Amino acid sequence: MDIPWSSGTWTHPPVSAVELGADLLVTAREGSDAWRCTSYGFVHDSEHALLVPFPEGSAMEVEFTAEFSEQFDQAGIFVRLAADKWVKAGVEFADGACQLGAVVTNGHSDWSLAPVPGWKGSRVLIRISRAGDALTIRARADDGHLRLVRLVPLHPAADAYAGPFTCAPTRAGLTVPFHAWRVLEPDRALH
Repeated sequence: MDIPWSSGTWTHPPVSAVELGADLLVTAREGSDAWRCTSYGFVHDSEHALLVPFPEGSAMEVEFTAEFSEQFDQAGIFVRLAADKWVKAGVEFADGACQLGAVVTNGHSDWSLAPVPGWKGSRVLIRISRAGDALTIRARADDGHLRLVRLVPLHPAADAYAGPFTCAPTRAGLTVPFHAWRVLEPDRALH
């Protein structure tokens, strides 16, 4: 089931968010990011995430075009439990190429990623399933097969909110076209 763009609430408003047909074009603020402490020593809490409730026993998908070119341009799905407990999963441009990954934050952030240079300019789908005590993160580009990105523990009773996000830590002018935002049944099997 499609989620209307108007259903969500921004964690931090972007420069602009304009509906164009079925798409939402989101322009990120320069310096926007989400990170807590680890290795870098700073806390960035300025991501643009459009969130709705994310109950146990559901999944969320977001589709966007990954036309990234500057260090740390990023988009995907953000899952928020608290200011210091959240997950972001998607594509990020780092060290000259698109990277598929996730940041899991519980007081401090971690970062896992894998290079996907062929995904630049592709239509990317990120799916996060919330079932039992876990978030299962999967992704694909264009018509490719979904691949497992990360398995994250999450208490079944935890209140969570999720939706599309973007950040532009190092530049102005990043506009991400989001094409779809859906809720569906969760993936029950890990493999």
